Amino acid sequence: MSGAGFVWDPRLAGHVYRDDHPLRPIRYAHVHETLTALGAFERGAARLVPRDATRAEVERVHAPDYVDAVVRASARPDDDHARWGLLHQGDTPPFAGMHEASLLTTGGSLVAMEEVLAGRLRVAFNGAGGLHHAMRRSASGFCIYNDPAIVCGLLADRGMRVAYVDIDAHHGDGVQAAFYDTDRVLTVSLHESGRTLFPGTGFAEERGTGAGAGYSINVPLPMQTDDEGYVRGFDAVVPELLARYRPDVLVTQHGIDPHFDDPLTHLMLSTRAREHVVRRFASVGLPWVAVGGGGYSLDAVRRSWSIEFLVMAGLPVPEDLHDADPPRLEGLRREALDRAIDRAASEALAAAF
Repeated sequence: MSGAGFVWDPRLAGHVYRDDHPLRPIRYAHVHETLTALGAFERGAARLVPRDATRAEVERVHAPDYVDAVVRASARPDDDHARWGLLHQGDTPPFAGMHEASLLTTGGSLVAMEEVLAGRLRVAFNGAGGLHHAMRRSASGFCIYNDPAIVCGLLADRGMRVAYVDIDAHHGDGVQAAFYDTDRVLTVSLHESGRTLFPGTGFAEERGTGAGAGYSINVPLPMQTDDEGYVRGFDAVVPELLARYRPDVLVTQHGIDPHFDDPLTHLMLSTRAREHVVRRFASVGLPWVAVGGGGYSLDAVRRSWSIEFLVMAGLPVPEDLHDADPPRLEGLRREALDRAIDRAASEALAAAF
């Protein structure tokens, strides 16, 4: 396997949830523009064209009656679709064409999966995806169809052992829920604690049931976790669990909302920590499917995903993409944060299989 692929079609960045909605798909176009200007696609990185996901693929995770509801909401967004988590002034409002946009987004992640499985690419990234909150029968947290769960489920159906690692600021609750009772998919989520952030879940005791006991792993982080604290927790937990689990394929979710400039969260990561984490993913050496996620500072998303894809592609990272002066805790606050991180990491490892 060699090379990296970037899923791109202008339609992935063209829909609007609501005029005042914080998730702005246009952000992905800014990443593509930056990578194009840097010559990434002239130096070996591939552009991948998404396709529409099929109904059967979506129903690997979502109930048929929920898919029917999304189709109706897409055609008649002004009607009442609240029972399905689609609220006009809520996190996930119905909008015209939402089903079609969601099929393309999900299909982008499936194309990434297919290219990696075929051995044509070592890693493929769909920044339009990563919609990890959607549940079997409801939309949630800006997410309509849960593309990372669909990818993980289809990989598991092929008999593969799948490791899913989620580095969004929000707990990857929808992916966890989809695989809570199976050991075929290991889900690991590092996120701001549910005590201070939506969706209010993702604690160490949420470790799976039945055959899945010990295969849902959570590292809840305190507010103001900075680069040093995050790297400390990540390095203590993720490499150890991947070594234990010995997956066949790696699926990662790359929400940028842990960034210190994000308006919706309370973590303090910079591009430096993110580069470190993505280099750790790359060093695993497995077939690798990467998807997007949250991120509500447009410039932080543009720079961070550009850096992360350059790392995936093995290309140099220009210094001017990095944050110039990342925040860092010191003194007693540093000591308190490090103790909290160590405790969260220890509890996560203790909960694991």
